[in-house]
Amino acid sequence: MNHPISILGIAGSLRQGSYNRLALKAARQLTPQDARLEPFELDGIPGFNQDEEQNPPAKIVELKARVRAADAILFVTPEYNYSVPGVLKNAIDWASRPYGDSAWSGKPVAVMGASIGMTGTARAQYHLRQCFVFLNMYPLNQPEVMIANAAERFTEHGELTDENTRDHIRRLLEALVAWTRRLGSGKA
Repeated sequence: MNHPISILGIAGSLRQGSYNRLALKAARQLTPQDARLEPFELDGIPGFNQDEEQNPPAKIVELKARVRAADAILFVTPEYNYSVPGVLKNAIDWASRPYGDSAWSGKPVAVMGASIGMTGTARAQYHLRQCFVFLNMYPLNQPEVMIANAAERFTEHGELTDENTRDHIRRLLEALVAWTRRLGSGKA
């Protein structure tokens, strides 16, 4: 696999000023030269309804196509109530259905997240990792990027200024690219 690695980035927040959306924006700027990172916006995805999984809404068709086309996935998740935000879990569920037609299967995946608190989304990231088992995704275990005290790391204009955090994100993306190359395409 000598082509540039395509990474699909998904922020688990709909809020425009979300630190996780800003972290995804920073990740795009820090992506290695032999890769490209393109975001997918979760806005407009309806709640999962099994009655509609055989004829999913257009946004879900697009999501599954984008997941399948990507070599790897990057989730950038906030933490809500010690877990994964509902909007992100909902998108994961849609793209895994109907049973036997999961777009996630075989994909290398990395996780990072930003929080105004001290734990930097650790619990949400661990819950996502539990989902990866059933989804048959191949998570990058290290480095971990848990951006604590996010309000101190971004400017009022949304720029990530903390060089240590930038370095952690850069290393995560470099490791994801190497992991993806090691595993092969991920386009099973």
